[in-house]
Amino acid sequence: MNLVPSPPLTRAQESRVAIERLYITMRHLFNRGFYKPSGVSGEEIRRALLTLQPEIYGLVGDPQRVELDGLVYVMDRLPKGIESCRIISLASREGFEHSHFPVLVPAKRRRNCFRIDNEQMVIEVTNGRSEIYDILTHLTFMFMEADKIRRNAFQERGSRTREWEKLETIVQSGGMVNDDERELALMYLSSILGRTFEETQQAYQRFEENAGTNSGLFQIVYGLGSVSIRELVEPKIAREINFTPMLRERVGQHLYGERWATRIKQYIWQHNLQERPVHVISANPHSVMNCLYAPAALSDLTTWDNLYDLALKLSLPAERDLRKQVTTYAKEHGMHILEDMAGTSLLVQLIDTAKLDPKKLPVEINYDAKHIRETKPLLLVMDYAFGEQAFETMDELLKPYEHNELTAPLNVASISIIGKAGILTGGKGDLMIPTSHIFEGTADNYPLDNDFSKDDFDGNGIPVYEGAMITVLGTSLQNKDVLSYFRNSSWNAIGLEMEGAHYQKAIQAQSKIRGSVPASVKVRYAYYASDNPLLTGATLASGSLGTLGVKPTYLITVKCLEKIFKTV
Repeated sequence: MNLVPSPPLTRAQESRVAIERLYITMRHLFNRGFYKPSGVSGEEIRRALLTLQPEIYGLVGDPQRVELDGLVYVMDRLPKGIESCRIISLASREGFEHSHFPVLVPAKRRRNCFRIDNEQMVIEVTNGRSEIYDILTHLTFMFMEADKIRRNAFQERGSRTREWEKLETIVQSGGMVNDDERELALMYLSSILGRTFEETQQAYQRFEENAGTNSGLFQIVYGLGSVSIRELVEPKIAREINFTPMLRERVGQHLYGERWATRIKQYIWQHNLQERPVHVISANPHSVMNCLYAPAALSDLTTWDNLYDLALKLSLPAERDLRKQVTTYAKEHGMHILEDMAGTSLLVQLIDTAKLDPKKLPVEINYDAKHIRETKPLLLVMDYAFGEQAFETMDELLKPYEHNELTAPLNVASISIIGKAGILTGGKGDLMIPTSHIFEGTADNYPLDNDFSKDDFDGNGIPVYEGAMITVLGTSLQNKDVLSYFRNSSWNAIGLEMEGAHYQKAIQAQSKIRGSVPASVKVRYAYYASDNPLLTGATLASGSLGTLGVKPTYLITVKCLEKIFKTV
């Protein structure tokens, strides 16, 4: 009997297998408690990452050229000084905040980190498995680039290159160079990185933009290379990643989400707001506040053409005083801020619209003053969750409030998710309206009756796409083959993000099964595009969205508030 050979796997299939292998390996290592990035387990993660070739990590598969955009992206999300650490510990909230160790917060991630000594860094993890996978993937990439730097720092005869010795002199003298010396130093650095002088100079400038939370490029390259060299010379002093027993015990227990949600409900009941219709909004902490309060707060202080122009002005770093004025005014007119104390890193704004004068709302918002006056909506604005944390926080928030013998549900009228996502069908700044969330790597999918539609946003000068969205396991693990499959196959996906399926899983569980909130609760999802991972130079690693994201963010916010402030 002749067996027909199986057809070879496509790149998309190979990539999906690599993603699955990555997560199985990382979960195994987490349960084990430690691993060495250069050991057998670490090599398994490296091989899977090389098979996957994520877009955000660019040249990770090149044996000589160091991936600079990816390095900028990763170092913005890891603590300052981690490049020179040999031991990295992932911990839960275990009291480090009360120690003498200085708190280090990365530029682009809300996570507390602590430098223990010259060799060890502790990263506090409170956002669940998604954050652990995110950190491990970034660390794997960082170590792979470190080994490239080490190889480029040695000549064939085994001695260190002249360029590495020059870099060592610069770093040991403080890492600072004057204008006359900088170009010469960058020339040495470009040789070590295997990149052109121009590419190295651009990376240097990008690192300088976050000099407060990042080491400079000279220090990062020297730190990464030195640790890798030391491990090669002294194998007993290997790099190591470990997970504390408390972290392994707490992950998946909803410990932080429960504390966070309980504090919110306590505030609502203590201020007799429990009868109000609650409108939950997952968004950034400024757009709802600015839409409701900025025009009234700044009417005598500045001028603007429209709400989007005012929002753009408020986004400028130089306008800090104007932003403070808006916050002060908002606090005096119904907004209360609940800073995070539970460990979720999610700030909450509770806005009592009974203290809001609708006549002072911007003209861009259509509202029904009678509806606002009669229903007095309570807006619960929560900052962006991260991956699996979206399920934990939303699930706990929608549960009934339990205090002594009291068990009472929140009067939830609507849940709106205003997010940013990668787009597969357009460009940066475009809008995406999901009709379902497809959970990558599982058989789970969540069709939804979205109260937002494409028609709500048409006619505003921004392209709008409607269709399925992929909830991915991690933004750093996507490549063109997988994403093209989701876009071009019968899935017809328009974009990808990390929280949608998690949010919807919690909403459906509490509204359709457990009955904690009405089954008729209005659900709204809308995203603006922060990047297009299918286009070279348009991934997250290519830089921030900048002012391009202002209008789509505020357009979604305006439409969300209109839905709340008008009768159906």
